[in-house]
Amino acid sequence: MSQKQGVSTSEPLDLIRLRLDEKIFVKLRGNREMTGKLHAYDSHCNIVLGDAKETIYYVDAASKNVKSRHEESPLIFVRGDSVMSITDAVNVEGGSAE
Repeated sequence: MSQKQGVSTSEPLDLIRLRLDEKIFVKLRGNREMTGKLHAYDSHCNIVLGDAKETIYYVDAASKNVKSRHEESPLIFVRGDSVMSITDAVNVEGGSAE
């Protein structure tokens, strides 16, 4: 059992609960990543993000290089079966999340 700011955790979803109303980074299937403010989640890891920024990676057919495009949404629902990992956005600020 671990603690953050006096709040105990006893199961994995407790770690997500501690991130409510905070900016998180979500790695998704299909070469996608998202950052946004966590508004809600459930036991299936379905999540609702506000001020979401999605990065989609793809291979450019002409140059064979990996490229990315970005999309923004004021509010988005992410289906839990596409979620691979969730972490603090602070941990990836210098990386590909922004």
